[in-house]
Amino acid sequence: MFSGGLDSILAGKVLAAQNIEITLVCFESHFFSCGKAAESARKAGMELRVADIAKEHLEIVENPRYGRGAGANPCIDCHLLMLKTAKAIMENEGFDFVATGEVMGQRPMSQNKLSLEIVERESGLVGKLLRPLSAKILRPTEAEIKGLVNRERLYGLSGRSRKPQLELAKQFGLKEIPQPGGGCILTEPEYGKRLKELMAKCANFSGGDARLLRCGRPIWEGDLLVVVARDQNDCIALKDLAKTGDWLFEPQNFPGPIVIIRDFGKLSAPNLETIKNLGEKYVLRYSKKIPFNPKIKINRPD
Repeated sequence: MFSGGLDSILAGKVLAAQNIEITLVCFESHFFSCGKAAESARKAGMELRVADIAKEHLEIVENPRYGRGAGANPCIDCHLLMLKTAKAIMENEGFDFVATGEVMGQRPMSQNKLSLEIVERESGLVGKLLRPLSAKILRPTEAEIKGLVNRERLYGLSGRSRKPQLELAKQFGLKEIPQPGGGCILTEPEYGKRLKELMAKCANFSGGDARLLRCGRPIWEGDLLVVVARDQNDCIALKDLAKTGDWLFEPQNFPGPIVIIRDFGKLSAPNLETIKNLGEKYVLRYSKKIPFNPKIKINRPD
């Protein structure tokens, strides 16, 4: 299981040093992507397999069994989903075990001893889940007992310090060290607030709705969500994320932000004049130079 971070790179290197054939697997959802993993795999000269878990992941974000972290992040449930997906690949394609770059105690919610035991048990991977960087302080796996993996050449790292990993990186000759961070937007407090508000207002929100919250300035006007672009990248993203039923406002004769208004189907008979005035208000509010006669184009995507 490969995130592209230093720990997963080192876990792969530790296994490869024992001439074990490995396949790198990364997971993608509405809240994280495999961009970092793909870049790390490319630099390492290894192929990366991408597993799309967006649908299943959205369900556990809405109703996590094991709760959330400081943001909207259901880390234990998320990790469990990834392990179950990896287990299915293992069984379908004849692999011997699943390995991760987890380090005991590195993350308070998902990598404490209890959490590690929970996901191993609940995923059905008891005895088949190897954590090469912390293996020596965990129970031996079947692969170690059978001699497929030399336990003496594994490690017993624990805690949040990266010094042991950096030293190990030197030993493996890694010249580029990825910056820490999982890349999951659910761990960001501000996005977590946005998503929780969306869940409170719209029980049947979609992955596209969650993605929309990642762009620009989301502002609620009653049951209407107004999103104002902050820059050119946001303008492009909002156009891509616009869906049937949205109102898209775009300035024509002056520089300004694109604005999307989404009603989530709650308005049986929306007041078009009210929505028009609302969209134009936000375009003008966040524009720096407004001509005497501003022209704003209003579209509704098919």
